[in-house]
Amino acid sequence: MAKFLAFVFLALLAITILQIPVMASQGGYLMNKSSYGPGSLKGFQCPSQCTRRCSRTQYHKPCMFFCQKCCKKCLCVPPGFYGNKGVCPCYNNWKTKEGGPKCP
Repeated sequence: MAKFLAFVFLALLAITILQIPVMASQGGYLMNKSSYGPGSLKGFQCPSQCTRRCSRTQYHKPCMFFCQKCCKKCLCVPPGFYGNKGVCPCYNNWKTKEGGPKCP
């Protein structure tokens, strides 16, 4: 009986370990190069991606304006609501006249 319980425990542990990468890949924040990066979007996808990107800011209108402008130029919107700009170099490196970031 003890061997059977040990076997069941090890089987459950193995299943749990195998499930972690699958669940992480479905989380949406995994930096998948095929989903994000330069040219990963089409122009018509910009509004929905910018809505996602700007959904948690208190400055929704300016965020949407600049995000869509950046998206149309770079065809890329970083994952998440803030940061992660390194995935989209064009989006990250486009600066204002004052040298600040243009893209949210």
